[in-house]
Amino acid sequence: MSVKTEFISRAGLCRAYDLGIVEYDKALELQNNLVSARLAGEIPDVILFLQHPSLLTVGASGSEKNIVASKGMPSGERVPIYHVDRGGDVTYHGPGQLVGYLIFDLKAKGKDIHQYVRDLEEVIIRTLDAFSIKACRDSKYPGVWVGLKKICAVGIRVTHWVTKHGFALNVNTDLRYFTYITPCGISDRQVTSMSRLLGHDIALEDVTSCLLERCAQVFNMDVRQESIEELNSYYVQ
Repeated sequence: MSVKTEFISRAGLCRAYDLGIVEYDKALELQNNLVSARLAGEIPDVILFLQHPSLLTVGASGSEKNIVASKGMPSGERVPIYHVDRGGDVTYHGPGQLVGYLIFDLKAKGKDIHQYVRDLEEVIIRTLDAFSIKACRDSKYPGVWVGLKKICAVGIRVTHWVTKHGFALNVNTDLRYFTYITPCGISDRQVTSMSRLLGHDIALEDVTSCLLERCAQVFNMDVRQESIEELNSYYVQ
């Protein structure tokens, strides 16, 4: 039996990678390659933790009408815009925001997309609780909220029961960029961050470590953090 067959036949195994700052198009191509590999049964479930340089993404149901950058962006500042295949509307990604991309096979998790989204939210809620931040869901909108302020966006795509995209948790994010958009198309809500709520910056590696533990709990998986060199063959050169 091959090594690949051994680890993908093991129930609940997941490999996690902390990639640092990655350009958005490179991360998207990596996700697409990992989805293909997961569909082919070549890899187990995967979680990618990373940050992006400053950019905006517009989801499949989104509109550039919710980008109001010209009204407030300093002269000469340019933020790239990507139209992507996740659910949801417009959001911001940038340094200090911890992004989680999950390549999961939901066939082994009940084939329930709504439950999967709730589980993602639960991972974030439990992580924030470990930092003494009481967060919750909102029945009207996906994501994770502290009061009426969104602290984590959630947007996914599912192909033949294999997921991609995931969540974007504002840790030390520069919230100024959210004033250039109508975040997630919601005009009457604001955005916050862990550092804004706690009054100081938080080490991203501490948040990543906590997220790994909560992912293992909520999804009932054996999550193992691995070296990023294992992913080299899935990067576009």
